[in-house]
Amino acid sequence: MKPSQRIKKIPPYLFAMIDQTKAAAQAKGIDIIDLGIGDPDLPTPDLIIEAMATAIRNPANHQYPPYQGTASFREAVSRWMNRRFGVSVDPQTEVLSLIGSKEGIAHSFLAYLDEGDIALLPDPGYPAYQVNTLIAGGIPYLVPATAETQYEPDLDAIPSDIVAKAKVLFLNYPSNPTGAVASDAFYERAIAFATQHDILICMDVAYSEVYFDGRRPRSILEFEGAKAVAIEFHTLSKTFNMTGWRIGMAVGNATAVQALGKIKTNMDSGIFKAIQDAVIPAMDDPDAIIDAQNAIYQVRRDIIVDGLTQLGWSIPTPAATFYIWAPIPRWAQNSESFAIDLLNQTGILVVPGNGYGPRGEGYFRISITSPDQRLHEAIARLTQHGIRY
Repeated sequence: MKPSQRIKKIPPYLFAMIDQTKAAAQAKGIDIIDLGIGDPDLPTPDLIIEAMATAIRNPANHQYPPYQGTASFREAVSRWMNRRFGVSVDPQTEVLSLIGSKEGIAHSFLAYLDEGDIALLPDPGYPAYQVNTLIAGGIPYLVPATAETQYEPDLDAIPSDIVAKAKVLFLNYPSNPTGAVASDAFYERAIAFATQHDILICMDVAYSEVYFDGRRPRSILEFEGAKAVAIEFHTLSKTFNMTGWRIGMAVGNATAVQALGKIKTNMDSGIFKAIQDAVIPAMDDPDAIIDAQNAIYQVRRDIIVDGLTQLGWSIPTPAATFYIWAPIPRWAQNSESFAIDLLNQTGILVVPGNGYGPRGEGYFRISITSPDQRLHEAIARLTQHGIRY
């Protein structure tokens, strides 16, 4: 039996490989400080747990959910978008529940790409964009988004023949892996670009609620003309520490939302209704939860940035996400060999930058989803082993 040709195009998933590397090191008895995958170690808020305990006992929640999400959940999303961003979205036509934003992102390529169509993707960027372009039969075109441009892709540098075949432009701010936040001017330029070339902007805002120093990231839908060309993918995984629960939402352009919904009705059966019920109280009153979590992450961010600075690194302090994007030491051959050597020498697991695209080479990503004491220990181990920039 032969798998499909599309399977041959798909590289191994970055984090699956990292899990294998971690397991091999653990088998050797290495005490691993896992600064790899961005999986919050903080618990899901009690408010959600208590609401879930009630919702799960309701027999009405034990049946198939509505494909587009329950009316109460979509209305809560609409309220949250209005309160958080000042954006009005119609819960009937401009909101769609997702089984986590990754699922919605993957299905959006199936909704918008035909064989040979081009997807414009940030480089470096979340690996799922490129993989799902290939699954949909599209062609990935990697747009440089480097430190020199504040990690904003230069849309004007994309060749005209590429633009002519492009159907979607994927953006991700706050950015995984770089932690960058886009400027207002860039959002305005992206909207003008998409409008001019009839391209759908797919905006991944998984980290919109993980921010520091009181600087809240913006939604592209806040900008004039955005709803005509943009759809956003939100997740409650990072917002409320619910990675295992699998719940998110797509909002924005009604045509794009409905196209995505048409794919989903044929691919999945929606989110367990009890989970949708459980998150509504937190979505209606999120500020205390988010402020408390971000205070914890900000302390952790500073532990790592200050520690690396003492070891010779010079890196910008990220304004959002729970990631630190840092160059590999000058003596290291490449990002993958550095990550492997670091794990074997010190037991510290980081993600090599080349997993995020060619322009991720020369960098590595640190996740701060570990307790303070483990982050302090990581810096101590780097110091003890003489690992400096």
